Amino acid sequence: MISEAYSSQTRKTKTVALEADLVVVGGGLSGVCAAITAARSNLKVVLIQDRPVLGGNASSEVRLWSLGATSHMGNNNRWSREGGLINEILLENLKRNKEGNPLIFDTVLLEKVYEEKNITLLLNTAVYEVEKGSDEKVKNVTAFCSQNSTTYIASSPLFCDASGDGIVAFMAGASFRMGAETKEEFDEGFAPNIRDYGNLLGHSLYFYTKDVGKPISYTPPSFAIKNAENLPRIKNYQLGDHGCKLWWVEHGGRLDTVHQSEDIKFELWKVVYGIWDYVKNSGKYPEADNLTLEWVGTIPGKRESRRFEGDFMLTQKDIVEQRDYYDAISFGGWAMDLHPADGIYSEHNSCTQWHGKGVYSIPYRCYYSKNIDNLFLAGRIISASHVAFGSSRVMLTCAHGAQAVGKAAVLCKEEGLLPRDIASKDKIEKLQLALNRDGQSIPRLSLEDTADLITNATIHASSTLEFNGFAAADDWQTLTFGLAQMLPLKANENITLEIEVEAVEETVLELQLKSSSACTHFTPDIIIDKQEVELKKGKQTVTFSTTKTQSLDHYSFFCLMKNENIKVRLSNDRVTGLMTVENKINKAVSNYGRQDPPAEINVDSFEFWTPQRRPEGKNIALKLSKSLSVFKTDNLKNSEVRPTSNGNTNAWVANIEDKSPSISLNWNEKVAIKTIKLFFDCDYDHALETTLMGHPEEVIPFVVSDYRIKDASGSILKEVTGNYQAINTIELEESISTEKLLFEFIKNEEHIPVSVFKISIFA
Repeated sequence: MISEAYSSQTRKTKTVALEADLVVVGGGLSGVCAAITAARSNLKVVLIQDRPVLGGNASSEVRLWSLGATSHMGNNNRWSREGGLINEILLENLKRNKEGNPLIFDTVLLEKVYEEKNITLLLNTAVYEVEKGSDEKVKNVTAFCSQNSTTYIASSPLFCDASGDGIVAFMAGASFRMGAETKEEFDEGFAPNIRDYGNLLGHSLYFYTKDVGKPISYTPPSFAIKNAENLPRIKNYQLGDHGCKLWWVEHGGRLDTVHQSEDIKFELWKVVYGIWDYVKNSGKYPEADNLTLEWVGTIPGKRESRRFEGDFMLTQKDIVEQRDYYDAISFGGWAMDLHPADGIYSEHNSCTQWHGKGVYSIPYRCYYSKNIDNLFLAGRIISASHVAFGSSRVMLTCAHGAQAVGKAAVLCKEEGLLPRDIASKDKIEKLQLALNRDGQSIPRLSLEDTADLITNATIHASSTLEFNGFAAADDWQTLTFGLAQMLPLKANENITLEIEVEAVEETVLELQLKSSSACTHFTPDIIIDKQEVELKKGKQTVTFSTTKTQSLDHYSFFCLMKNENIKVRLSNDRVTGLMTVENKINKAVSNYGRQDPPAEINVDSFEFWTPQRRPEGKNIALKLSKSLSVFKTDNLKNSEVRPTSNGNTNAWVANIEDKSPSISLNWNEKVAIKTIKLFFDCDYDHALETTLMGHPEEVIPFVVSDYRIKDASGSILKEVTGNYQAINTIELEESISTEKLLFEFIKNEEHIPVSVFKISIFA
């Protein structure tokens, strides 16, 4: 029993002081990835989240799918899914939750954080005060947990603001922007007309419906709008749409998206319940009789508020031109995606999206405050113009950059540095190397890891695929759209291929050999050669031979152009680094087969050639005139862990007939080994939306699930079964000394040969 007498003095809540190496404020995907990354390198981390769950917009509170450079597989960014920790999270979610239940995703995130003993997690805890020292550094933050009536004072030499609105950066006095820049400031043709289009992107609020198997009535609350049929956006509604497919239910871009957020939410509630009143009671949706509202969001998904200034500001030209910088630590690839400020009440299109030809680099200098010396920026608040923010704001792009922030904090701790110090040439290379070891894959950045013992090893394989074609299957695809087989070719390399087609009548098949104008992208914007082949009715073999060649080492696109009178024979074989793409429409990402923007906005025109999700998207059955030696064991030594636009598959691939392939690493003398890392193919081209979409499989079929590692004596160092992750790190209990490592793999997929991108060995 507790009994306490009256006090004339006000009482204080319980106060707990916390000391850490890094304090992360904000528990969305960005904050989670920053915190875990730092904690795994032995930093003591306090993670402060003002909501009861982790995940931010990806959580069950909002239920937005997380996306990034893959853009629903609707752009030309091949093999662009974000790597490292966020990819680990996505693959874990796929294994447990391929149907996309947002509640399950909550648990995936919570488990990842809970398992890190170096993280002190504070949920339902909101920062409301920042204390600075005299040296332009944050000294501590004060936060209150409403659920345990406790005040926390978290102190640290380093802070990361991943809060979305930038509460720490704002209170610390850091310079920031809110709203759109003029076209003139950064020469951004896509900068909006502020008076007409507005300054800011608004909030969205989603709802779910459920069929209860019997008619059910609905009485709306008094505050619901009464004229939903007059909403310009109501035409977007299709019965059965729920969750983030209702992203267009948006409001608030004319308001203060920080301080009026609750007002915006209430307006969205009025709209949502008004829409449902219209659906249930207008008589225009009789098939909705058995439907009821199952869930309505209680907090909106917020797109935009403050953006803070770093030593570099990302702009439109960085995205359109795929500019590379010495301090690149992350990348993006979502379209520049702006929404009219009036949202659901606007007569404008729900959004305006313009894509770049490929992924763009994001410099490290965008990820720290230029004013507050010990403050990292992560998530949607990084240093970017309003137009560039239209791309960089999406969650997987944010999370990928936040991982780099977490690793930068580790380097700061180890060497007594501040965030800006790492922007120097020697320090940034050290950070980039650390990120690469974690599979983060910074575009177009080639790194040599001298500490990796594989660089001095001789590699032998039980077999290596010399690619000369795909075996034919009894499967045909009608050319209702252009279909292209992507193959990696060297500059000035020519090749002849044979395919089998069936014509329903006499017709002409147009063949094109396309490539890309630059090594920064996979957009087939150059026609190298083309020819027309006259077809008779029925099945026949077509030969495509060309003496014209591309000028760059790059992926070539062997294109069969649209002709609905023709079918092409497909293959069941799937091989790492080889795929088909189609010239077709994906309206979800403003892909109408090609992009033709107004000239004045300074965005490129080009065609979209995009993949189909499995089980579709099969390769074309074909025979090559010569074998392509693109899967050599030397690929295991380079720094890449995915195919790249310079025409490298970057993988060793075994023969498809080799059911128990093996790799041996041999050294001239014994080496000390403590850590072994394997990088497998997790199909970085496949978008892994976290919720709602659903996926055809729970494990990416290219990933090697079963293998063992032996030393020179034949002793088993590690046996793995049931693997589904891209990166396997084996930490031996004790360092061993050996002159050989043998990797024995098990082939589990009939039509997919075993492949490995990289093996790393460390003392």
